Formats: sequence, C-alpha cells, structure tokens
Amino acid sequence: MNFLAGQCFMVLAVLCVVSSSRVLELSDKFVDISNEGMWFVKFYAPWCAHCRRIEPIWAHVAQSLFNSPVKVAKVDCTRFMAVATHFKVRAYPTIMFIKGPYRHEYVGERVKDEMVNYALRMSQPAVQRLSQADSLGYLKETHPVFFGFVGKQQGPLWEMFTQHAEKYQPHTWFYAMSHDLLKNDIKIPNETAVFVYKEDEAYFFEANPSLIEDRETLNVTLDKWINSERFGSFPKITRSNLNELMEIKKFIVMAIVSENKLNEITQTERDFKDMIESIVKKRKRDLHDRFQFGWMGSPEIANSIAMAELTTPHLLVLNASTGHHHMPDDDPVLMTPEAVSIFLDQIHNQVAPTYGGNSFPVRFYRGFYEARTTLTNMWHGNPVLTALVFGLPLGFLSLICYSVCCADILDAEEDETAETHEKKD
Repeated sequence: MNFLAGQCFMVLAVLCVVSSSRVLELSDKFVDISNEGMWFVKFYAPWCAHCRRIEPIWAHVAQSLFNSPVKVAKVDCTRFMAVATHFKVRAYPTIMFIKGPYRHEYVGERVKDEMVNYALRMSQPAVQRLSQADSLGYLKETHPVFFGFVGKQQGPLWEMFTQHAEKYQPHTWFYAMSHDLLKNDIKIPNETAVFVYKEDEAYFFEANPSLIEDRETLNVTLDKWINSERFGSFPKITRSNLNELMEIKKFIVMAIVSENKLNEITQTERDFKDMIESIVKKRKRDLHDRFQFGWMGSPEIANSIAMAELTTPHLLVLNASTGHHHMPDDDPVLMTPEAVSIFLDQIHNQVAPTYGGNSFPVRFYRGFYEARTTLTNMWHGNPVLTALVFGLPLGFLSLICYSVCCADILDAEEDETAETHEKKD
C-alpha cells in the first residue's frame, strides 16, 4: 500500500512539473500556423548537450513572457524534421523569433534576462513613438542604449531611420519623439535629428543637407553610424558579440579578467576593470570616435586573439580594421590610468608595437595554436576519450602501413627464392 502511494505521489509530482511549464510543445502543424501571432521558438534535438543545458533557462523565459503576446515554444527536430527543413535549421539549439513572415535568429547570450528583453523588444514596432512627458526618463533608467529621431516624421532621413530600425531591431531600441519631450534634457542641434543615448550622454548623427539629398550615401553612412553606436560604452565582450564588434572598424580595448562559475572575479581583477571603466567615463568624448571599450570574462577568447597564454587581469587592444593587436609592455596590474591613456594615444598615433594580423604565416600559426589548444583542453577534460578518439585511427593507420610494408617484403623474398632455384637448376 505504501509502495502504491509512493508511486502515485511521484506521478502527481511529474504531472505538476509538466503542467507548470509554460513552454509549448510544437509539431509539424506549426508550419501552417507560424504566421499567426509572435513566436519565440527553440529548435532542439534530445541528444544535444547544449539543448539540455538551456532547458531550465528556456522554462524561465517562458514563465517571464507568459503574460506577453509572445508564445514561447520548442520543437523536437528529430521527430518533426519538416519543421526544421521549413525554417532552415542547421544547428542545435537554434532560437528564432517569428513575427508573421519575418524570422530573426537569436544570436545573443543564452541567459534569461537577455532573451526576455530580446523577445519583448522584437514584439514591439521597430520604431516606437513617445508621447508622455516622463517617457524619456523611463528610457534612461531601463535602456543602456537607445536611438531617437526628433522632428517631422517625413523625408529621406526619417525613411532611412525607419528602414535601419527594422534591420537593427534585434540589437537595440528605436524611438521617435518631439522637441518638447527633449527640451529639458537634450539640446537638439537641428530641426530634424537622429541621436543615440548612452551613459547619460547623447551623440548626434551628422546629417548635413548635401548628405540628406544623396539617398545612397545617406543609407550607407547612417547604417555604419548605427552599427558602430549600438554598443554600450563598456559592454561585456563574448564569443557571440565579438564578431559584431569587429564590424565597427574601431580599436577594441578589452579588459580581460577570469570569471568563475558564479560569475565572480578577484578583487585585483575588479580594481583593474574599474580602472579601465573610469578612463571610459573620463575621456568618453575624446576616445569615443576611435575606441570601443569592453571587458571580457573569459581569457580563452583573448588567448586565441593573442595566440599566447595571457595572465589576468590583462589589457588587449584589437584593431578591427586590420586584425592586428596591441599589448602594453608593462604589467597591466601595475599600470595607472595615466599609463593606459598614454598607451591608447600611442596606438592611435601608430607608434605602439603591433602583433598578429591577417597574413598567411600568422593565419597558419593561428590554426596550429587553435588545434593545439583544443587538443590540450580535450586531454585535460577527458584523457581516456581523447586517447580513444585519436589513438584508434592512428592504430588502424599503423596497421595498414605495416601490412603494406610487410606485403612488399614477403613478395620480394618469394621472388628472390624463385630466382635462386632457377639458377641451381
């Protein structure tokens, strides 16, 4: 009796867990209804370790978005391959936001807050219109970076602004507002203007009359400006956004620290990180056009760039235009804000030592370094599996070579023996 009661309790517990999940399980029929409403979908495979790792995070995302118009769901692509084919899924997990005919693949960090903010942003119009007097204050508190359009919502500049808002909506926020909303906070240089607001500072897009008249040049210039300004003054640099940072063609200044599994760093690394951030705040107007600052919690990424084992904390400056990188000669721990500023000025004036690049010898060595690092990490992580993965193929290859060589030797001995018998006869 107690055994049956225990079994019933376990079944009820499982049912409670399943029913409490806000994630919708989709099937092949999703292809027919995907254009109805807004969907935030995870395409996964049961055998995928990465898929299993984000499963609890995805459940929290669904819980946070339960009262929003966004439906959070998942599809088992091993069972419903037609869905994976229809949405062109090439890797697991693939996270996609679907709004009518538009599909946007999520490429940000797979943490709850970032995915929830992304889904909420994508559920709104690309350009939102502000009307309340306190709206700007709310934006300052909730958005680290946002773009604004001020003036009459017509003409080439407005058309290009809305066009690029659609393109960059997965990355940041766009708003349209009147002069009255900004008169007490931001000084507008022209009747019609585009600006970005970050770190309590507004930076304006320079649009002279001749530029506005040339639509093609305006399109390219505004696109480049938005792409370079959509990052915060001191964001966290990860594998997912490093390639995006490379597109802005600035010097990327990286404060490198080492986070543990709880995202904690040592006090020495924290002091170094805060020191670099203080330079950003002190010289943001002076350095803004040339440098993009950020911090990196994984030294492995920086090691791949420098092709060396860097100690933490460290300072690395990457030239996004040429692929070269710069490192200070002094110990970064002992550097003062003045020494870092001098180092950055030397980089800008092209007198600092340069390393790396995109030449063939450098690319060849980088490939060798990446392969060696991968093998080393595999060996430290699981030496038995690494030995099997690489030992078995090498063993089979050795057997094949041995068989080929031995066959030649045996054939040669038989020929020699036959020739000897002929001579004796």
